[in-house]
Amino acid sequence: MRKKIINIILDNNREFISGEEISKQLGISRSAVWKHIKSLKEEGYNIESINKKGYRLKEKPKDLLSSQNIAHELNTKFLGKSIFHFETIDSTNTYAKKIASEEVDGTVVISEEQTLGRGRLGRIWDSKAYEGIWMSIILKPNILPYRTPFLTIIAGASIANALNNLGVSVGIKWPNDIILNGKKLCGILTELSAEIERVNYIVLGIGMNVKNLNFPNEIENIATSLCKEGYDLSRVDIVREILCELEKNYLEFIKNENREKIIDTYKKYSVVLGKNIFVIKNDDRELVECVDINIDGNLIVKKSNGAIKEVMSGEVSVRGENGYV
Repeated sequence: MRKKIINIILDNNREFISGEEISKQLGISRSAVWKHIKSLKEEGYNIESINKKGYRLKEKPKDLLSSQNIAHELNTKFLGKSIFHFETIDSTNTYAKKIASEEVDGTVVISEEQTLGRGRLGRIWDSKAYEGIWMSIILKPNILPYRTPFLTIIAGASIANALNNLGVSVGIKWPNDIILNGKKLCGILTELSAEIERVNYIVLGIGMNVKNLNFPNEIENIATSLCKEGYDLSRVDIVREILCELEKNYLEFIKNENREKIIDTYKKYSVVLGKNIFVIKNDDRELVECVDINIDGNLIVKKSNGAIKEVMSGEVSVRGENGYV
């Protein structure tokens, strides 16, 4: 009911609407409306109440990642139609995996804070309250498990497109880092539950630094945030734009088996193509030239002896010859 009330107020575009009108639309008492309004104010909605006029939203909440805010004016077919929002959680990916079997395709889990956030290869991801976007998306594609690694490529291309649509010129460091001004802005963690010939679900985790100004010592030279780079964007707008771009590219892949367009987009944003990079596995580092990204999303590299090699993400990382990228 609270979701319906805030949607009515959001739709009313900052004009007053009476408690009586809301109660008529929803079939509840004016007292019940008032109680829900009180709770919405406590959640952070700046709702003005004036006797004989009713209620209005003084300003749209720019940065409140509630399910109501994200869902309002979200133009997707299925992504984000169900949203679980938390103030704090251990890990959105962990929670998403717990509920994935019971929830609908496209369900989003998002939290203001993660206490046990993690990235690829088990790395810790610093996820302080209200500083970023810590989000996981449950997907249930009807595809064979061997095709699922391409979803990381889709996510990277979609996030890069979304941020560029919002005026942020980002790039992609293969396989799953979104880069801004040479530093890591966002990471993607894809986890799979499958049987031999069937995908049960995929959890696509996205961690993006938005307002962070300080980072742990071990990553302060390689990590950045939108705010640190001079961008003041609404986290709600970013989430909506990501969901729209992701759904468009995901459906193109699932329904039409079209990878070419997605790979072209991914390569357009690549910050490793044409550069010398280190391919790192465990303690081994090999300097190679990145010559292409193939249709499967794998790196094509040239070794020092001239041999051409295909590199799959798996347990491999890459670094620039003279730094992070």
